[in-house]
Amino acid sequence: MTTEQQIHLAADGRVTSNPGILGGCPVFTGTRVPVSALFDYLADGLSLEYFLESFPTVSKDQAVHVLEFSLRQIERELK
Repeated sequence: MTTEQQIHLAADGRVTSNPGILGGCPVFTGTRVPVSALFDYLADGLSLEYFLESFPTVSKDQAVHVLEFSLRQIERELK
């Protein structure tokens, strides 16, 4: 497997980056929904529930885990 074909996982496997899916943009595993969409919805003042209704292929577990993972990353950087 060449570097450009490698699939990368993050957030305990709940996020995937694959050059063959949306050009490698991080997506929720098993979907084509970019992780950035979750943050965009929340930044626009929309609820997590609205995001999940809009993207039914993303589970609540996936979304909550990504938010928790992001918080842990920020906390690590600030230590």
